[in-house]
Amino acid sequence: MAQSPGRAASAVRLFDAHCHLQDPRIAVAAPSLIRAATASGVGRFAVNGTSEKDWHLVKQMAQEHPAVIPCFGLHPWWVPERSPDWMDSLRQFFSETPEAAVGETGLDKGSHGKTIDFGEQVEVFQRQLELAKELEKPVSVHCVRAFGDLLEILKHTGPFPAGVLLHSYLGSAEMVPGLANLGCYFSLSGFLTGMKSSKAKKMLKAIPLDRILLETDAPDAVPKLDNVSLVTVPVDTSDADAEKSHSDSTSQAAMPSKESLNHPANIHIVLKYVASLLEMPEAELAEASYRNATKLFSYPGSKVHPEAETA
Repeated sequence: MAQSPGRAASAVRLFDAHCHLQDPRIAVAAPSLIRAATASGVGRFAVNGTSEKDWHLVKQMAQEHPAVIPCFGLHPWWVPERSPDWMDSLRQFFSETPEAAVGETGLDKGSHGKTIDFGEQVEVFQRQLELAKELEKPVSVHCVRAFGDLLEILKHTGPFPAGVLLHSYLGSAEMVPGLANLGCYFSLSGFLTGMKSSKAKKMLKAIPLDRILLETDAPDAVPKLDNVSLVTVPVDTSDADAEKSHSDSTSQAAMPSKESLNHPANIHIVLKYVASLLEMPEAELAEASYRNATKLFSYPGSKVHPEAETA
């Protein structure tokens, strides 16, 4: 039953709609990860910055790798560390990098997020949503145990013609229609494998096919499934500090060890799992998710152009 991503790739192409290849745990290996994932059929990587400390790394990575789409945002975990002029700095990055999208931003009431003032989270999130609307760019959103708050804020700030990417979506099926009406796309990662399969299936069935995206959230969200061949990440195990530095594990899973860092080529495992729950061919889901991501990331100035992606 086990199928390696390399073998699975020959008939499909995939778009990793949300990852963090600039993460200190894998940044040195990122060029080789991109090459390997590209060889397996992954055509694009939306790489999300999470704080002022890594936006320049994302920008540099996008300059060096044509397949990387840069995204700049302030993640709720890093709200307490923001500088007084963080918004001016963020605007400057978008001015210098017109191909960038907004993200990662969002709300978190999980085990780590609840230690951070929620009012400040909301303020920072709203400012980035307004910036995304102003710049006509999509925004990648992290939400943990705060979907009610998220829906109300999106209703107040929206609609969002350029789209909202709900990354590693683990909300309920009942939340889907309201979020979809506001312009949301639902991006699925390896965290989905931790949800009860019956609940996951119900949620997936509620998502319109033209709003489904696939992602890895690499180096986090390692799929937890039996009988699959994970692609491993070559890392320098001598770097003791990288483990705890600047992670974005969306609180649904424990901080991964060096032995369980996620590789962007593992998006094939996410594809296989989602397709099985939706009871549809993998190739059909792969193409639909690629088409959806292409549409979402085809904003003015983007590297992505729909006519060039239809080959």
